[in-house]
Amino acid sequence: MSQEGLQTRFASAEDSPGLLLWQVTNRWQAAQRAALRPYGLTHVQFVLLAALTHLGAAGPVTQKALADRAATDPMMTSQVLRALEGQGLVARLPHPHDKRARALEVTVEGRALANRAVMAVEGCDAEFFAALGEQGGEASREFTRALRLLAAR
Repeated sequence: MSQEGLQTRFASAEDSPGLLLWQVTNRWQAAQRAALRPYGLTHVQFVLLAALTHLGAAGPVTQKALADRAATDPMMTSQVLRALEGQGLVARLPHPHDKRARALEVTVEGRALANRAVMAVEGCDAEFFAALGEQGGEASREFTRALRLLAAR
């Protein structure tokens, strides 16, 4: 048996940005799951419902436009939308301009739930990211800039 350890360029696991991002993401997702539990939504259901509520104010929304906006896989988006439709939160109607597409629409119940849940999600974020200092402060703005840079890759 070899006595050599892991062949890594990092002196410590805590120096690996990928590992740290994974650990932070897991903790943040757990906090979001707990915040959304009272609303009966998973995080991806919330993201799609909130994005559709936002996008739908401008007119008909296709599933592709929603998936693009939320940066979600189109097949997974379809499955989640079916679940939201089954709960009466989303309606899929014939699209007025594209006969091949469906127009997604948030129901009155869906809009109300999205607006209640967003308060819990934003509160959870405020608590989770409080370690960065005041929201809108320099550390918070720099962290958000770094996340935007990574998200654009």
